[in-house]
Amino acid sequence: MSNDFPQQFANIFASLDRHNLHRVSEIYAPDVHFTDPLHDVHGLPAMEDYFGELYANIEDLEFEFHQCQLVTEGQGLLRWTMTYRHPRLAGGRPVKVDGCSCIFFRDERVYRHIDYFDAGALIYEHVPLLGSVIRWLKGRLA
Repeated sequence: MSNDFPQQFANIFASLDRHNLHRVSEIYAPDVHFTDPLHDVHGLPAMEDYFGELYANIEDLEFEFHQCQLVTEGQGLLRWTMTYRHPRLAGGRPVKVDGCSCIFFRDERVYRHIDYFDAGALIYEHVPLLGSVIRWLKGRLA
């Protein structure tokens, strides 16, 4: 198993777009389980569908990886900033969200992927009316 697998994974992941989603099967195992604050996806076909829907609904999506490291054999930690544009959020302006991913892999494929990020910063703060309420609430709780 390669010690630089987390970086290899990040390189392919960052290169994904609506035109090369066939590469999802290069980095994910058939039994992949992916979770983030908004999704719970089981299996490679569902993962491919998830990416297809993701890229169909946004105008731009980029990941900048700041840290890609092997934590233990078969486990990696990735720190990233995601930038995206959606025509109905934030007036179509770019939105940046920081997050991190824990990946568990075997045979050069990820079988468990857990993303951690602020869902409010990703979506809710950029919805008209709801966004101002979320930002106000976050300010009051800080």
